[in-house]
Amino acid sequence: MAQTFFFYDLETSGFRAQTDRIMQFAGQRTDMDLQPIGEPYNFLVTLSDDTLPSPDALMVTGITPQKTLEEGYSEAECARMVSEEIFTPGTIAVGFNNVRFDDEFIRHLLWRNFYDPYEWSWKDERSRWDMLDVVRLTRALRPDGIEWPMDANGQPTNRLELITKANGIAHDNAHDAFADVAALIEVTKLVKRAQPQLFDYLLTMRDKRAVQRLVNLETKQP
Repeated sequence: MAQTFFFYDLETSGFRAQTDRIMQFAGQRTDMDLQPIGEPYNFLVTLSDDTLPSPDALMVTGITPQKTLEEGYSEAECARMVSEEIFTPGTIAVGFNNVRFDDEFIRHLLWRNFYDPYEWSWKDERSRWDMLDVVRLTRALRPDGIEWPMDANGQPTNRLELITKANGIAHDNAHDAFADVAALIEVTKLVKRAQPQLFDYLLTMRDKRAVQRLVNLETKQP
């Protein structure tokens, strides 16, 4: 089956996937050459009455519970779309720190709404890939061709909004999920253009079966 990327980002009511909730979902499907396929997704999700959002999260995103009530889909409808329309067979789910953050929110979303919380990321040639890890490895191993930002203290930083700024990529509304998705696609293109061989290698290594072939745990030989 044909594989595609689905770049996505979430804005949430806080940092804990177990107790906080998704407030905004945005994503764009692309082909393997990073060209867009179809229309993007960008919608709010109604915050449940029993969820107390973090004031800090609301300040960062600018999304209020009232706005989600007025404009958002129900969480059940969001779960249905995620399971049946978005993460379809052959989809590579791509984010920026998604393995440690966004993917956990998706798992808890599906679990609360009676969907399998794991099949979306592995079954029927589905998989996931974290561009934050790709960026970190590229900076460490093959930094040429990309401008790498430093923070205010002169320390290396891999924050998405600083990478886009350093490389002249438009990113006017950081921490809006849709703006972050558009910026992430451009950063992915930048890495692929600057270091295509490393890009392809790391894409292959997202699959544990490829890692198992590289590192033989039975004979303990690489």
